[in-house]
Amino acid sequence: MRPREDAMMTSIVQRIARQALATFRSPPGLGAQAAKCFAENHDKLHGLMSEVRAADLHLAPPAAPPPRGAPPVTYMHICETEHFSMGVFLLKSGACIPLHDHPGMHGLLRVMYGKVRISCYDRLESSSPPPGGALRRCLPRSRGEYTQDSEPCLLAPERDNLHQIDAVDGPAAFVDILAPPYDPDDGRDCHYYRVLPEAELGDPQSREVWLMEISQPVSFWCGTEPYPGPEVRL
Repeated sequence: MRPREDAMMTSIVQRIARQALATFRSPPGLGAQAAKCFAENHDKLHGLMSEVRAADLHLAPPAAPPPRGAPPVTYMHICETEHFSMGVFLLKSGACIPLHDHPGMHGLLRVMYGKVRISCYDRLESSSPPPGGALRRCLPRSRGEYTQDSEPCLLAPERDNLHQIDAVDGPAAFVDILAPPYDPDDGRDCHYYRVLPEAELGDPQSREVWLMEISQPVSFWCGTEPYPGPEVRL
């Protein structure tokens, strides 16, 4: 079979997974050539993520409200390797994935339906935290709303690495790629934070903020359900 025919028969989800593996199997290293190769592969992955639609994953907005007691967020696992994970998050109307980090990780998020508001922060490691707890000095980086017509939202180890995701005006769903996957045994655990009010900091003129590490909020938990879309093989 010729390459073009094979590409036409291969699902967009399979092509995204293959490109994610090609991109993150060789993460950016020292040297211009390594950085150039990673950037080219990442651009290809970004382009494929921009093409995927809810119908490609056999997804559709829920026809009825979720039952009482259902989790605010549900995860559909698509695939995972040592280099990356890919899945779908489903958010109930009004649901929030609290402010959290992605230690040393890259990520791409693409909305399938609905609207989400994403608030991103950069960690500033150059400053010593004040006494009194696990605090992180950060800079608000971006805040925007994303729909199925938006470009993917990106995160990197040093940029937009902490974020909060809120469903806006109804339920929402997004495809999520993280590279490498979370792994507490390898120093990549998920930590949750809250933004300290300016009154606690004494510097209302600064754009910088302090985030306090907290336990997973009791209002947030994540259920699972089967992924209904095309199978991915790597």
